[in-house]
Amino acid sequence: MKKITLVLFLSIPMLSFAQEKFDNTLSYNDSIGSPKANLDVISWLAGHWRGEAFGGITEEVWSPPLGGSMMGAFKLVVNGKVSFYELETIMEVDNTLVLKLKHFNADLTGWEEKEDTVDFRLVKVTTNKIYFDGFTLERISDDEINMYVIIEDGGQQSEVKFNYNKVKN
Repeated sequence: MKKITLVLFLSIPMLSFAQEKFDNTLSYNDSIGSPKANLDVISWLAGHWRGEAFGGITEEVWSPPLGGSMMGAFKLVVNGKVSFYELETIMEVDNTLVLKLKHFNADLTGWEEKEDTVDFRLVKVTTNKIYFDGFTLERISDDEINMYVIIEDGGQQSEVKFNYNKVKN
């Protein structure tokens, strides 16, 4: 049930919801726009990260910046089986950053339409946090990060925290 609800929510732009005030996420404001930024502010995200959420093991793998973008992949494994994947990019666009993603079932069939992506515009940059619209990346240390995302379940919005530790090879 959560998977279906998550699909419906993330397929709709974040701006279509009146967002409550949450502790770790911000909403994009059209009248303010996005701040200037490049991938240097988020290069610390590169690496292999693992945590727990949604009753399973979560994994994020991010490449270092190259060609004006970083690419990432997310995987949720529940009871030893892949629940879903995400393919993600953070791109430099018009002197700022945009995070885009697409969801895929375990068999790689897509959730979004072929041409569609779920886009998160940059809201704010601090020393250890990068705020996108309803999605925040936080650097705790070289070996630990948090990600916060606004999801909707049953008409209610909540801020979900994903805590990751760097996987040591």
